[in-house]
Amino acid sequence: MKKLYFIPLFLLQIFNYLAFSQNSEYKVNSPDESIEVNFLLTKGGQPDYLVNFNGKRIIDTSSFSFDFKNVKSFGKNLMVANSSNSSFDETWETVWGEQRFIRNNYNELKVNLEEKEELKRKCSIVFRVFNDGVGFRYEFPQQENLKDVIIIDENTQFNLTGDHTCWWTPGDWDITEHLYNTTRISEIDALSKRGHPNLISTYIPENAVNTPVTMKTDDGIYISFLEANLTDYSSITLKVDKENLLFQTELVGNDAEIKVKTKTPFATPWRLILIGDEAKDLVESRTILNLNEPYVLDDVSWINPTKYMGIWWEMHIGKSTWDMASGKHGATTENAKRYIDFASANRIKGLLVEGWNTGWERWIGFEDREGVFDFVTPYADYDIKEVVRYAKEKGINIIMHHETSSAVKTYEQQMDTAFALCKSLGIHAIKTGYVGPIIPKGEYHQGQYMVNHNRKVIEKAAQNQIMVDVHEPVTPTGLRRTYPNLMSAEGLRGQEFNAWSIDMNPPKHLTIVPFTRMLAGPIDYTPGIFDIKFDKYKDKNQVNTTLAHQLALYVVIYSPLQMAADLPENYEGHPAFQFIRDVGVDWDTSIVINGEIEEYITITRKERNTDKWFLGSVTDENERSFNISLDFLDEGKKYVAAIYSDKEDSHWDKNPTAYKIEILTVDKTTYLNLQLAPGGGTAISFIPVSE
Repeated sequence: MKKLYFIPLFLLQIFNYLAFSQNSEYKVNSPDESIEVNFLLTKGGQPDYLVNFNGKRIIDTSSFSFDFKNVKSFGKNLMVANSSNSSFDETWETVWGEQRFIRNNYNELKVNLEEKEELKRKCSIVFRVFNDGVGFRYEFPQQENLKDVIIIDENTQFNLTGDHTCWWTPGDWDITEHLYNTTRISEIDALSKRGHPNLISTYIPENAVNTPVTMKTDDGIYISFLEANLTDYSSITLKVDKENLLFQTELVGNDAEIKVKTKTPFATPWRLILIGDEAKDLVESRTILNLNEPYVLDDVSWINPTKYMGIWWEMHIGKSTWDMASGKHGATTENAKRYIDFASANRIKGLLVEGWNTGWERWIGFEDREGVFDFVTPYADYDIKEVVRYAKEKGINIIMHHETSSAVKTYEQQMDTAFALCKSLGIHAIKTGYVGPIIPKGEYHQGQYMVNHNRKVIEKAAQNQIMVDVHEPVTPTGLRRTYPNLMSAEGLRGQEFNAWSIDMNPPKHLTIVPFTRMLAGPIDYTPGIFDIKFDKYKDKNQVNTTLAHQLALYVVIYSPLQMAADLPENYEGHPAFQFIRDVGVDWDTSIVINGEIEEYITITRKERNTDKWFLGSVTDENERSFNISLDFLDEGKKYVAAIYSDKEDSHWDKNPTAYKIEILTVDKTTYLNLQLAPGGGTAISFIPVSE
């Protein structure tokens, strides 16, 4: 029996070798040689690539092609004009981020392709292979037979080698606020996620998933698909061929069936495949930043990561409203001053005020939202100049809110005026929002139209020294390296869904997010809810975590703008609020101690320009116990560790606000045992004894 088994396998290997040797083959490895990429042309001139990781096939033979409007597709009958290999190695310093210094080390293969006959169009495919993944993109040079370009589809394949476990959200062109699903690839059914009652704008045209999408092979290899450096192009979704276990790019288009409109020369975004032996390897990757350009701003001194509060959560739970006509207006001068007083007394440096400008009575549910907001006219009960004056006196920076209601032309027409107001008031941060279907009708949140609009906002904001936090965004692709005033973004099912959605975020939600959405960039998740049940305002909704879990999120979910999201009265006199006072927002070093997708994650971070460390650990609905080494602490230093943890009877639903605080003196030789309740967490501050 053994002989009968091995003979066909041996013959198959010979046939594979012979077939492969007849093609034009080009190869490039990662610097540590753990990843190998092979590029080849078939006899018919079709370009293919393969990816191996530690000798195992990760991506099997996969092709690419482009479909153009009114022009023959590009992707067959090609030849290699020439190719080149090169290497790159540098270490660069971030303006802000999870890591102060990032190494950018890769080997590159560039293959220049040309059609053998007819139009003789040209395209280069560039592979950059890092120790933790592969980035590749297509570059179309200026050429006579390809000038004005309308792309109908980019057909990049990812031919998977097994029916992997996959964490995915549906390939929605208009919203990224779906809960994550966990299935085998063969079980992905994005179409079943259509029609959620709490999603105002949603469009899922076919069985596809959004990026980042993360998976685990049966032999324990972790893979995530992303895109990097999205510029003047459309976002991708990944169509799912469940039978053949194949992903293929599907560009987000518009109702005119245009995916990308551009001119040569142009380059696509990078298609990025992150690969790791452990789930934590994905979280520690900075490759998405390395595939973006260095920052282009002459002066970055005004960019300041910060913690902030907001007249925000009280609207979501129904204590107040955004509009004035209701009689419960939240954005009043008096209420703003109340928040400012609390923030100032508690070392919180920013205040977001939502609902300050006129128009909220008629912005939602109306087809024509053009001109509803003007971004400079406050309600009568909100004296914006007095609020800003008072805030400055107290050392607080106001964050301006620009909810566009997705009336994009209105916002673009008024950006100069709106940013001029910010500049005159000394405001250096805005939160933008794009709730609702995009106007003009037929465009979508993830399409080229919005990609280019968001770039305009970021560039205009930079010219006015304004930091930007985007809600309902284009999924981040690492652009924060080039424009470090692009601070944070939503782009996931956020905290506010706990206040009013029919399906609140489950305890496992934030044990999936670090391995999926957070790989794309910082998240404005708005943690820190202490009144977990908020029965005074809503009796059918709650936050499905413990209080200690909420504290741990300040370390686990990264953002340089971190909100203390609850009401001041819920923090007043609360001992656990000390962690929010202390925790940093800008980091020198970040280390993922452990993690398993949809189960748990523990991260520690060292604050930039101090010797303080902070640790956050969260779990799903299962209790966990971890024995953690503190060997990450600095040599020769002792620290006061303030440990905020669940009690023995803590539970995300039955007893969510039970917590305890323990103070210990520790150093790098210490081990700590962390006990996490169901839906719970642990947050620790490590302050050097000398401080």
